[in-house]
Amino acid sequence: MSPKLTINAALPKAEKHIKSQASRRGYGPVHRNSVLFKSNANRARAVWGVLPKAALESLKKLSEAHFLDVAAGELQFLDNRWYVTNAGLLQIARRNRCAGIRTAIEKGLSDPATSRWVFRAAVYKFPCSRPFVGFGDANPSNVSPLVRGAEMRIAETRAVNRALRRAYGIGLCSVEELGSQPASIPPLPDGKAFGQSNGNGSANSQPRLRDKLCLLIRKYELDPNLVKRYAADFCGTETLREAGRDLVEAFVSTVAEEATKDRAALICKLNSYSQPQEVKA
Repeated sequence: MSPKLTINAALPKAEKHIKSQASRRGYGPVHRNSVLFKSNANRARAVWGVLPKAALESLKKLSEAHFLDVAAGELQFLDNRWYVTNAGLLQIARRNRCAGIRTAIEKGLSDPATSRWVFRAAVYKFPCSRPFVGFGDANPSNVSPLVRGAEMRIAETRAVNRALRRAYGIGLCSVEELGSQPASIPPLPDGKAFGQSNGNGSANSQPRLRDKLCLLIRKYELDPNLVKRYAADFCGTETLREAGRDLVEAFVSTVAEEATKDRAALICKLNSYSQPQEVKA
């Protein structure tokens, strides 16, 4: 008898406890979800403090629809938004008896010399079903400095997350797919956040601007390096770090508007920055 796939492993202890506790009391699935939501809400308040009403409503829907557990690290709350984690997506796959996951390196798009990796992941919900495919990329410019050198594994995780979200209809972005510092907004040499040294931004608001641009790059699948060149040209500076916060904020708004209105035209504009520049005499 062939062994079971890892993806079909037993349910986590937290979920077992909630289900067994509800079963002993004669409660059905609706009450089990209610118990999980209360547990999630209490845990979320302990970790992130007072939550907005909209965040609690979203948490209730996630608890009821996907049985995600905050205490197990399956959800993260960042910038007033919920993000699912790789652990949460794998639990959803287990509960739905996922048949398997395959990953492969996209050799034509990867460059080991520069630590740029692109992976393709395929999720099979049933043994003979067509796969749900997702792609993930990672390079030193879009991963946290704490995990530099692990770009290949991060790219694989991002690909798996995208494929799982497509397979099971998860509208939330996964936290692993967020780039901590996109290439278009590099850090300063002294380690300060971009925008602090020129007095046009604040330490509290600037990370939100970086995250917004990063989400745009991922949502519309834009080339970070070309976006960086476009940004420098838009701001009229030699390097983007010399631009003020107001200019960068205007650039982010412009990219969002152009991508929403006509993504193809934006891609053409970005491709124009891939041409080698003429050397001035």
